[in-house]
Amino acid sequence: MYKQIITAFIFLLSGNIVLAQTNIGQRTFQFKDDKRNRPVTTEVWYPTTDSVKQADKYFSPFTRVQTVRNGKLPAGKLPVIMLSHGTGGGRLTLEWLAAALAQNGFIVVAVDHWGNTYDNKIKLEFLKAWERPQDISFALTSLLNDRDFKEVIDADKIGAAGFSLGGFTVIALAGGEVDFEVLRNYYKTAGRKEIEIPEYPGLLKSLDDSALLAASKHYPPLKDKRIKAFLSISPAMGPGFVNKQQVKNISSPVYIVGSQSDSIAPVKTNAIHYHQLINGSQLYINPGKTGHYVMLSEAIDPVKKEAPMLFTDDPSVNRHAVHLKVDSLAVAFFRKAL
Repeated sequence: MYKQIITAFIFLLSGNIVLAQTNIGQRTFQFKDDKRNRPVTTEVWYPTTDSVKQADKYFSPFTRVQTVRNGKLPAGKLPVIMLSHGTGGGRLTLEWLAAALAQNGFIVVAVDHWGNTYDNKIKLEFLKAWERPQDISFALTSLLNDRDFKEVIDADKIGAAGFSLGGFTVIALAGGEVDFEVLRNYYKTAGRKEIEIPEYPGLLKSLDDSALLAASKHYPPLKDKRIKAFLSISPAMGPGFVNKQQVKNISSPVYIVGSQSDSIAPVKTNAIHYHQLINGSQLYINPGKTGHYVMLSEAIDPVKKEAPMLFTDDPSVNRHAVHLKVDSLAVAFFRKAL
């Protein structure tokens, strides 16, 4: 365990990642997309000079960096990273990544994908993946129009990162176009294990829902040209991409991260598959027995006992060390790409 942590620390130093004791401000917005009649609850993290003595101390099931609720905004404009959580997760489940980015000079913006969170589960919303990129674009527009944040956002330096279904979300924002019919057929045959997810069992039965099929044919283009760099972590829905024509509109830098022992979004049909299709993409695979849920935040002990599949890894895997590695990859990638 200690060897892994030391190795990760050395990697951080070699990559010139600054782990300064920068205080992190945090604000919550309750946006509403009236056009889609859809709430888009949004969390924002950013560097602040305010004292951590005013730290936000609300209960969290995750171990977390203390933040300053409604802290002073930074002086000058900073790059922004939009963040998309995994299916059945929430805007705070990748706070470890948000904190690392904020401490390295980024504003980080995460949304709750309505109907697809741990506390608001709506069956069809778990399947309507095209709503998620629209949530990200709407939250970005809302912040760019916000009286305060429009003054501190560098609109020429916007990136996006996402995990699992959020990994697909950022690929769609980059210009990737999923073939939903191909994906449905895959889930009904060879990919049954990938659709029967623990976050919402029984989704297979809803793949033929008439409302779902109608919606899958009438959503707008999802590419957001304002976003210039994309980090896709353990992406899902790879089998819905069968040829390079579906990714021909991706022209910005894409970095894909997978985990070797991922059984939810297997790297062969997802992370590696996306990498083979997207020209110029970069790929890193966490080795050994790292699984899908290693990318979730570290949980406090009672939560680990309650949900061991989500928060307990193989004994050979140190979740904190994996997070440090991905933090370093993310900071280095976005600094270079933006």
